[in-house]
Amino acid sequence: MDNVFQDDQYGDIHYNAYIPKAYDKRQSYALYITLPGYQGLYFQGVGKNLETEEFGFVSQNYNAQMIVLAPQLEDWDELSANQTIALTKYFLKHYNIDKNKVYISGYSGGGETLSWILTNEPELYRAALMCSSKWDGNFNKVVKNKTPIYFVIGEEDEYYGSTPFKEAYQQIVSLYKKEGLNQEEIDQFVILDVKNKEYFTSQGITNEHGYGGHLFANDEHIMGWLFNR
Repeated sequence: MDNVFQDDQYGDIHYNAYIPKAYDKRQSYALYITLPGYQGLYFQGVGKNLETEEFGFVSQNYNAQMIVLAPQLEDWDELSANQTIALTKYFLKHYNIDKNKVYISGYSGGGETLSWILTNEPELYRAALMCSSKWDGNFNKVVKNKTPIYFVIGEEDEYYGSTPFKEAYQQIVSLYKKEGLNQEEIDQFVILDVKNKEYFTSQGITNEHGYGGHLFANDEHIMGWLFNR
């Protein structure tokens, strides 16, 4: 469970990996990386990300032959972003990965990490899903690369609120419009999905942030968007 990739620049990178049993290096595979929230970071204990989040398990419903990585990172800042990028490049080099099918998601603090990843090297990923979080970096490279992003959060998210995602979405839209894209074209590259209270209460949930990861991971529309790119 506790695999360690020792990177010369960024140190030990702890991660869990699912490699299909029938892995054949002559065939190419999709790759999915799921970044944990605070409760799944490495200092919380080995495997806590797998105990508290379902994204990695649910992803296999969409492609059972996909390689899945669940890093246990050190923080939600640029160090963890650089570690994730290094881990991604390691797998691209040592496994037969279809570079057009590299997907990534981040929940809560993992979403903040994801924003730094997309700030620095968005070209590594086919699409990105940001759940219940906020954007910490900038948007220049992600817009230049046209990396599709799906923002999803509860309207009344108890930790972040929905305003940071709304503002990030508007800034990305503005940059695409400056590039000459119309709204229909922009919708292919960025989606803002703010869930109202009924989305949660109709499923027996009152805590939008704490249980958002559970509901979003099991929402076929959201996860389907990511893996059907």
